[in-house]
Amino acid sequence: MKELSVNHLLGIKNLSHDDIKLIFEIAIKFKEVINRPIKKVPTLRDVTVANLFFENSTRTKLSFELAEKRLSAEVLNFSSSNSSLSKGESLIDTVNNILAMKVDLVVIRHPDAGAASFLSKHINASVINAGDGAHEHPTQALLDCFSIIQKFNILKEKNILLLGDIKHSRVALSNIFCLQKLGANVRVCGPSTLIPKYITKLGVQVSHDLNDSLNWCDAVNVLRIQLERQNLKFFPSLREYTMNYGINKDLLNKIGKEILILHPGPINRGVEITSEIADSKHSIILDQVENGVAIRMAVLYLLASKIKIS
Repeated sequence: MKELSVNHLLGIKNLSHDDIKLIFEIAIKFKEVINRPIKKVPTLRDVTVANLFFENSTRTKLSFELAEKRLSAEVLNFSSSNSSLSKGESLIDTVNNILAMKVDLVVIRHPDAGAASFLSKHINASVINAGDGAHEHPTQALLDCFSIIQKFNILKEKNILLLGDIKHSRVALSNIFCLQKLGANVRVCGPSTLIPKYITKLGVQVSHDLNDSLNWCDAVNVLRIQLERQNLKFFPSLREYTMNYGINKDLLNKIGKEILILHPGPINRGVEITSEIADSKHSIILDQVENGVAIRMAVLYLLASKIKIS
């Protein structure tokens, strides 16, 4: 059986093109499984997965947990708010105590960039990064790209726009890496204050003109304004942001062509996108949710397979 070139999923940057292709191939098979009347398979019956979420999460946490249960894994959920971390215990001590319970895979979300990488060097288990600060969110990028391919059949030479809060988005960085590895052309668009200066070094186009960018793109991934990560005001008001960078029906009608609409969620309806567009036939937001379970099943399966082989 083919296997991943990595023992952990820490970021898209660490994956090869073949790794991504393999994850997608396995995800297609698992997508068939979760659309059957009986949605559970015994694939990871002997594997224990710990979900360690040090940040609030709904969609990602539920998606991973459902993926694990669909694979028949034993699931251990950990919440930092009810843990000994609040009493001063270190991250490694906390995780080692969990690993003493014979955990095979650790899914971690943490507010600090590099937390998943740091953890992978200190514990004897495979680590999956479910989001580390404003750094990377690899499974989100994988499911986003997978969702586009499901509609277009290919990503190579497609024009993909990332719109919104690029500066604070871990989804943006992972998407850039993943889209480029699959041959897409990538552009970012938003207020200059929300686009980091280093971004051009990654080989992406930068624009502050939404109309021009929508005319250019085949698909737009609309990113949430992450007010919780903004210690300063990066634009005068949400109303002004919406006027300049919000996606609505009138704007898309003026473009005069069909554009695929994605959003990693949660959606600030009426801010970066209107409900009319989020729920329209051009939106694949609910497809992203379904594909997220299949992609995470594929990642869990492939990493667990390496554990068993070794």
